[in-house]
Amino acid sequence: MQKKGKHQKNNKIAKIIFIIIFILSVLYICFRIFSNKTDGNEILDSIDVDDSQKTEEISERMLQIQDLKKENNEIIGWLEIQNTDINFPVLQGTDNEYYMKHTYKKEYSNDGSIFLDKDYNWNLPSSNLLLYGHNNKNGNMFQNLLKYKEESYYKEHPNIKFTTLDNDSEYEIISVFLSRVYYKDEKDVFRYYYFINANNEEEYNYYINESKKASLYNIEKTAKYGDQLLTLSTCEYSQEDGRFVIVAKKSK
Repeated sequence: MQKKGKHQKNNKIAKIIFIIIFILSVLYICFRIFSNKTDGNEILDSIDVDDSQKTEEISERMLQIQDLKKENNEIIGWLEIQNTDINFPVLQGTDNEYYMKHTYKKEYSNDGSIFLDKDYNWNLPSSNLLLYGHNNKNGNMFQNLLKYKEESYYKEHPNIKFTTLDNDSEYEIISVFLSRVYYKDEKDVFRYYYFINANNEEEYNYYINESKKASLYNIEKTAKYGDQLLTLSTCEYSQEDGRFVIVAKKSK
């Protein structure tokens, strides 16, 4: 009887130990599930934050360009000088003729469009975004650029916005000057309209130095090799084949 009682006592202790181990195992499993769930939520929360940040980086103008490209894939950006009438889509065709007489909807118009030089290479990208637009008496396109002949106007509007699908950028003006289309046999002249991409630092600095030298008034801001440039060009009628030019560098 004594042995039987002892055996029953041992069985009871074993059951208690088993129950304790079982409870501890269940508690441990619950803890791991809860822990993993919490970690997962933290990861999801971080993803949500990142996505919201990305959404904030996409501006309303970038979304507008995205929509316009569905209508015409040659729309590559949007140009705006705040508090002026210059606020237009920018196109790039396979030549520098078509958009002189066509709108962004590809409709014929004497006003044409604002367009980027055909030789600009987005894969590099090239050093200088060279944009053309008509100087029309009706005030459309680049006619209002000529207000920059006055230094006071420059001081009121020193920055230019240029937006693409990927970037909403601002450029600060570093030079405003008069020029013209030169004859092929003319030597030692500054043909700004040939500068799209600098092959080296010397070519880049030449463009900056000549632009600054020709400026109608002194602008302290300048550019250094590697800075992205934006050049706006339009007709100017004080001389034969005259041009009015604004050069700006990317500031942000």
